[in-house]
Amino acid sequence: PKTNIVFLKVHKSASSTVMNILFRFGETHNLTFAFPQGGGFQLYYPHHFLARFVQGFSPLSPRRFNILCHHMRFLQPEVQKVVPSSAVYFSILRNPVQLMESSFVYYKGASAFSRVRSLEQFLSQPYRYYNPASGDRHYARNLMTFDFGFNPDGDVSPERVQLMLKAIEASFDFLLISEYFDESMVLLKEMLCWDLDSVVSFPLNIRDSSTKSPLPDSVVEKLKAWNRLDWEIYSHFNRTFWERIDRDIGRERMQREVKALRERQAELARTCLQGTGSVAPKDIKDSSLRPLQHGGARILGYNLKQGLGQELERTCRRLVTPELQYSSLLYKKQFPPPPP
Repeated sequence: PKTNIVFLKVHKSASSTVMNILFRFGETHNLTFAFPQGGGFQLYYPHHFLARFVQGFSPLSPRRFNILCHHMRFLQPEVQKVVPSSAVYFSILRNPVQLMESSFVYYKGASAFSRVRSLEQFLSQPYRYYNPASGDRHYARNLMTFDFGFNPDGDVSPERVQLMLKAIEASFDFLLISEYFDESMVLLKEMLCWDLDSVVSFPLNIRDSSTKSPLPDSVVEKLKAWNRLDWEIYSHFNRTFWERIDRDIGRERMQREVKALRERQAELARTCLQGTGSVAPKDIKDSSLRPLQHGGARILGYNLKQGLGQELERTCRRLVTPELQYSSLLYKKQFPPPPP
């Protein structure tokens, strides 16, 4: 199994669920993580990543970390200073239309969104609300483009777009697609030579559907145009995702693997969870399993069954531990506080 990994955690794209998979794998195999200085949760995002943002990094000692997966704005020459040269690079993408709808609810406080009631209102005159010079502009336009390190207000000419796609292909071994999450996990397992249980997950950091509303077609078209660079990235890598599956796995085997993955997930859900799945934040009994609530979204979580055996309880708890709690736990393990 591959143990040196760079995961570019793209916002609002099921990346918290992927992060949980990496946290569990790293913990099980005693791997080291490139944590933000002081145990924070982001590598000085939205600044471009620098090696010195990582706790324990020193230009004088060639110490390398196994897994880099916290939120960052990608800058490969700096990333290469903190991970081994054999590291596998991957990321996950989401349809920019749904991505922006999610971003609008989640980052309602962002300057571009704070004065509008709806996404429709924003898109009717985006430049009235959107300021390319504001420090949080990326939440409102081409968020994936920004996370990959490019300019979200950049030129959308075919030549520039091709250069951007080529640059991403040169840096990343593969990109997953959140709309095909189970297929993505099978591909991940394949590319990293992991076993099935390593890529099993329960959806994390997802919001309650009461805040979701379908968008009219006219808005969808405006969204695609406004997020043109993201749309180009998504369309291109959605296509190459399926080409890779056809080449490396084949559709029939993919169907079998997805079925096995879903069956294993269902089995773990029956074993671990109270009720049928995720619950509203107020209904989560164990406060250590309550996810951070943000913006206008209601982020769901889970309740574990009572009376699980010690080993099983540990497995189940890891599957449902929200990102911030899990990150803190692993940070303390890797950098134990000095005894009093």
